[in-house]
Amino acid sequence: MGAKMLPTVKTSLWIVITFLVVGGLAAPKIMPLLHTGSKASGEGSAPQARQENGAGKGEGKTGKSKEGGAPLHVSAYVVQLTPFAETITATGSLRAEESVELQAETNGKVVAINFTEGSRVKKGTLLVKLNDADLVATRIRATRRKELAVLKEHRLAELLKEGVARQEDYDTALNDVNVQNAEIELTEAQIAKTEVRAPFDGVVGLRYVSEGSFVNAQTRVATLQSLDNLKIDFSVPEKYASRLRVGMPIKFSVAGSGKKFEGDVYAFDPRIDPATRTVFVRAKYRNDKDKLLPGAFANIELALDALSDAVMVPAVAVVPGLNEKNVFIVRDGKAVRRAVETGTRTETTVHVLSGLQAGDVVITSGLQQIRPGASVIPEGVEGEQGLARRNGKKSKKGGVEATTSALNMSDDRLL
Repeated sequence: MGAKMLPTVKTSLWIVITFLVVGGLAAPKIMPLLHTGSKASGEGSAPQARQENGAGKGEGKTGKSKEGGAPLHVSAYVVQLTPFAETITATGSLRAEESVELQAETNGKVVAINFTEGSRVKKGTLLVKLNDADLVATRIRATRRKELAVLKEHRLAELLKEGVARQEDYDTALNDVNVQNAEIELTEAQIAKTEVRAPFDGVVGLRYVSEGSFVNAQTRVATLQSLDNLKIDFSVPEKYASRLRVGMPIKFSVAGSGKKFEGDVYAFDPRIDPATRTVFVRAKYRNDKDKLLPGAFANIELALDALSDAVMVPAVAVVPGLNEKNVFIVRDGKAVRRAVETGTRTETTVHVLSGLQAGDVVITSGLQQIRPGASVIPEGVEGEQGLARRNGKKSKKGGVEATTSALNMSDDRLL
């Protein structure tokens, strides 16, 4: 059976080989014909595609044109001059009016502690006493020598009057008296160094020594704070240096208290710190009942000179740029870009120093979609003057008069 199938397999192989050879020889002639037909078919459909695409683009341009030509409805704010007290915000720290770390002036052993921690003490109160037994003995010896020197000086004085003693002997005796007085004063000064006394009225803090401790001039015994008045230290930018005045009011708050406390500036540094470009300011607060403690962090508001004709605009109307800040105003129904210089910012408004004037209509919404020259329709006008304009009346605020002509559009467009 295997012998019978062998010729059949050979025949099939010859047929396949023949088909491949014929196909390989005919391919160079057949492929160009197929390529030409495909290209013609593509060229035939291209005009139709171009026509369809052109129609689509035409429709897109028409739609964009219609969209760009439609006025944009926006909210607006009419600029008016208003009273404004410019306020600087800063951070600072509270300090005691007087504060000191109590330390001994000499080495010695603590023999007495005469204060209770956290108590009020008067100026001059003896707080800590060091051992001074040797100095007391020295003072007693100097006192006895002085007594003998004084007695000798008196005797020689009588003899000098009678002409029996020499002037030289009397001068020596008098000098001995003066030397002993100096010895006593020196010893008393050394004894004073063994006493730690309160340098001012205040509240003494925690003590860091006990009786029997050996201390030296670097040992901290306790702290003393005067809490009747507190100092508030803070810094302001150099651009406000020329506007600082003694007596300017401040308000500040501290952590743990929702109340705002009031103080006033009593001094400021007469120079600008070259490292931070700020001016160091110090204010004072009357600390009744020791409500606040030194060292607390404070958020401070410093009120500068009040302005009666400040230009204030909503903060959302200001568009920050790379080198300047801008706003968009309405002029003849068109959006106009206006560069402005801003000052202090509040929670909702910005003080404009230059670039705007009373009566300008500032756009406050849709700023991302607005381009210079775009048609706009203010749907709502904020501010008292804006309300008067909508009613076709006149209004005055801060010495500025406004009429409907500032909007340069009819009331039916303001809706």
